[in-house]
Amino acid sequence: MVVFRDAPPAAARHRCCMTTITQTDLRQARERTIRSHMQAECNHDITATLATFAEANYDVVPLGAPSNGAAAVEDLLGALFEAFPDFSADALAIHHADDIVFVDTVMRGTHRGSWAGVPASDRRIEVRCGCVFHFTGDRLVKETVYFDHATLLAQIGVNG
Repeated sequence: MVVFRDAPPAAARHRCCMTTITQTDLRQARERTIRSHMQAECNHDITATLATFAEANYDVVPLGAPSNGAAAVEDLLGALFEAFPDFSADALAIHHADDIVFVDTVMRGTHRGSWAGVPASDRRIEVRCGCVFHFTGDRLVKETVYFDHATLLAQIGVNG
């Protein structure tokens, strides 16, 4: 779990080190959205995952093509949950920036369906990911996911 600490009293002399209530509220709202989003993914609840977006957009960079719009995101998640029916993702750390939140993540699952043209192998995956959640204010408008697809493929038995 990530804990955000208020600046120590000595930091009051350094405006750059202080966080305003508005910034804190925005960070908390964004983090609630991300936690709801990730929990919905772990529950394989596509409808709830879509509901966390103001605009449903995923860009899973290793797959090479963005999924824009609710129908495309629904297809992407459906394929993921079919290939890895026990898929889960855990946030290891959360880092806030102006219009994004970066979440260091580990995804896990068992390969029980076709993934990237590879038939089910019943092998486990555990892959580190960088998930960039893009926001307009407190509205989630896109998630960009980076991971080493070669590692995932090796874990499901593809020799490369």
